[in-house]
Formats: sequence, structure tokens, C-alpha cells
Amino acid sequence: MTYRRLPSLSALRCFEAAARHGSLSRAAAELHVTPGAVSRQVRALEEELRVALFLRGPGGVTPTPAGETLFAAARAGLDRLAEGVAQATAPAPRQALTVGAYALFASRWLIPRWPRLQARHPGLDITLVTTADPLALSPGRFDAVIAVAGPAARPGLLVQPLVPIETVPVCAPALAGPQGFRWEGKPLLHSRQRPRDWARWLAAAGVEGPDPRQGAAFESIGLAIDAAASGLGVALAIRALIGPDLEAGRVVVPVPFARRSAHGFVLLCEAARAAEAGLAAFRHWLAEEAGMPPA
Repeated sequence: MTYRRLPSLSALRCFEAAARHGSLSRAAAELHVTPGAVSRQVRALEEELRVALFLRGPGGVTPTPAGETLFAAARAGLDRLAEGVAQATAPAPRQALTVGAYALFASRWLIPRWPRLQARHPGLDITLVTTADPLALSPGRFDAVIAVAGPAARPGLLVQPLVPIETVPVCAPALAGPQGFRWEGKPLLHSRQRPRDWARWLAAAGVEGPDPRQGAAFESIGLAIDAAASGLGVALAIRALIGPDLEAGRVVVPVPFARRSAHGFVLLCEAARAAEAGLAAFRHWLAEEAGMPPA
């Protein structure tokens, strides 16, 4: 490492200001010290360097040839130092992302974790666009999307698995009953987004009796869960998305069997952009929250 033999920065600052103003008093005013302090710093600098830096007169100070040389170097050096300090202390530039996500995933998984994202990455400005239409979640329309898909590779896209889709039945606590759950007389509540869920779940669980074609249908899984919480019947929910409902006691899981789908919630973004600072920060945070290794 190169060792630089330099005089004190305070002395150089006093000298540079005095040379620039041609006056010890004006230099003192700029530096918020007394003229005597500036004079002592300049004298000490001259003694250390063993060269006269100023010609002193009634009208102020004039740099000697040696003083002119040092003044040019000190001014350039202090300017560079000031620029470096400004750059080092400047806030990081904010990074804007537009993310598309399923409304259910956003409301029940992503938004409850949003404060942690903001605390971890305060420089991220994320516009979150939610939809229940899978066709609207095209990676080409957003910087990234959280969609339902399989884990298979897609040309040109990075696929980050997040949360599996495991369906479980939910109902109001009163509907579960103190003596154990019985299916008789319990209406099935359906989501029009996933009309075959009940047939698949009943078959996988080996439950006979309930007719998967009967029961009220709602526009979304979220509405079906709300209906179940109101005691209207039994809905199928995605287990990873009902933590707040279970903690609040709105619903219970009367039968613990979970049917796992081949698809899950994944983050999709263009592979060529995956290493960009904003996208990388967001996808690594998502993977950490989901307990998954980053893709």
C-alpha cells in the first residue's frame, strides 16, 4: 500500500480558503473559525513544508510561486474529496418494479409480509397489480408476475417456486361441532376459478357421500372462504394462504387431509433481467419468505 506523507487536512483547508479569498479573515468566516486560528494553521503548514506560501500585506495575502502550486493541488484535491463524500453519503437510487399477482395470493400471503419487504429494501418502489384472470398475468406485461404454474423450465423465463397449492376444507368453528366433523348436511362451497377442486379433493381423500356438483359457487376462493366463515358451508382453501383466518378463529380445518396440486405459486420474470438489482432483491426476498432456495 502506498504511504502518502501529507500535512494535516485542517491546515490544507485553511490554506486553500485563504488563497482563494486572498484574505485570512474571509477564510476564517467561511470555515467558522477566528482569523488567528487560520493564521496559526497556515504558519504551521509553512514550517512543516519549510517554504513560504504567502506574501502578507495590509490588503491581504498573495500566494508565492510555491503557494500557487500548492493552491492548485489543494483546490483540486478538496474538490475531489467533497465529491467523494457527496457520492458516498447520497441515498441509493430508488428502483421501480411493476409486479402482477393473483389477488388471493396478494391479499392473504404477500400483503401481510409487505412491511418486512419495505424494511429490508426501502429503495424498492413496487407497483402491485392484482387480478383473478390468469391470462392477465403475462410476464411480458410486468417486470415480474406471481402466477400459478408448474416448476418446469420455460424458455427465456426464470421460474422461482414459492408456495405449493395444497387444498384443505375449511368451515366455521360452530359447523365443525364439538363431537367431531360429519359431512352429512354440510353444503359444499365452490370457487368458479377452480370448479373441479371438490371432486379432486373428495376422490384423493377417499371421502364418499358429498356430491361435488352440489352447493353454491362464488367468484373466488376468497369469497368462498368468507362464506364458510359465515357458516354457509364448507369451502376448499389453499393451506398456505389461510394462516390469518385460522389465527383469528374465523375458520377451522375440520378434516386435515391436504391434496397437493402439481402446480403452485411461482414468480416468473425474464431470465435476461433476473440479475438486475431490483428484481434480484425482490425475488431473493420472496424466496426467503417462502422458505425456498433462490432460483
